[in-house]
Amino acid sequence: MGTYAYIARDSSGNRQSGTIAAASEQAALTELFGRDLAPVRVDAVRETHTFRRAVSTRQLATAYGQLADLLKVGMPLLKSLQLLSRGKSNPRLAAVMAEIAEEVSEGARLADSMGTHPEMFPPIQVAMIRAGERGGFLEQVFERLGVFLENQAEMRARVVGNMIYPVMLLAVGAAIVVAALVFFVPKFQTFYARIELPLPTKILMGASAVLTRYWLGLVIGGVVAFLAGSWILRRPDVRRAVARWQLRIPVIGPLIANLAIARFTRILGTLLVNGVPMISAMQISREAIGHPLLAGAIDEAVDAVRAGEPLAGPLGDSGMFPEDVTEMIAVGESANNLAQVLVAIAETLEKRIDRMLQLFVRLMEPLMLLALAGVVLFIFIALIVPMLKLSAAIGT
Repeated sequence: MGTYAYIARDSSGNRQSGTIAAASEQAALTELFGRDLAPVRVDAVRETHTFRRAVSTRQLATAYGQLADLLKVGMPLLKSLQLLSRGKSNPRLAAVMAEIAEEVSEGARLADSMGTHPEMFPPIQVAMIRAGERGGFLEQVFERLGVFLENQAEMRARVVGNMIYPVMLLAVGAAIVVAALVFFVPKFQTFYARIELPLPTKILMGASAVLTRYWLGLVIGGVVAFLAGSWILRRPDVRRAVARWQLRIPVIGPLIANLAIARFTRILGTLLVNGVPMISAMQISREAIGHPLLAGAIDEAVDAVRAGEPLAGPLGDSGMFPEDVTEMIAVGESANNLAQVLVAIAETLEKRIDRMLQLFVRLMEPLMLLALAGVVLFIFIALIVPMLKLSAAIGT
């Protein structure tokens, strides 16, 4: 999904300009014709990385909820936007709302104005709001967006919350080992300089010497390796290979797959509920899931749906989707309530993910404690064995 800047003429001959989110230039032209606009010029907008602080998901969910409430009580859209622009809890959001309100007051569509701020309003949100503007149910769209973003934030919080303890345990363990190698082990080097050391002690002394003498080189090498790895992972073939390898890891593989599928079904279901066409909704969902193998499966499904085939078949053939998920999608298509079924699938998968995360943490905790105890025991044995041998030699 890209962004295209356009210049067009409306039915009265007036000049219109703005940006539009579309999968291709042809899709952007089709979208403009659908708005009764005659394109004069359409150019792809090159994405630029911005360092401006974005708004958190929960803050944006709150803003959408406020817009829905204001529209419910009969307040015009422009006045509602102006009210949000006066908020002081988030100056960044208030400033953007002020810009959008000004553009809307000049006759611009709300979705087009929001599309000029992709760092704050992703394509999925812009597409839902555009569908709401066209269908005249903008109030419901804002309400659903608030719930959708709240669910996303809740899911992210559960994942992060479950991973905090293992990460902290790993960090503390690594700090203890590094501190032992840097500050404790070197004190024994002079003492052991003139005796024959066993292999574990040699390994320990060598690791300590490397860490204390060449720490700068290790830091530089780590940074270079990280940058090189990041560059390599940008290649599509490498990303697919890594993703394929991840899915084969016990416990972690199913967890990653369920996270991607839950995100896809929730986004697609939410878009369909809000009136976004099927093909556009699938393309937006593909861009948002962030998993190369699932993205490839969705590409094949898009081609199949465009040819008139049902969605469940190509998703099931991809091997990415569990059988129970594809069966539910097939039932939803047959009953003509696919959007609601997709949201229900997402909720079921999110509960499953929560259980898997808890199981993963329970497995990781004893394993990491055992690993840390093993490393400490190795350091202790490597240091104490030469002392015992030296004591035995003196005693004889």
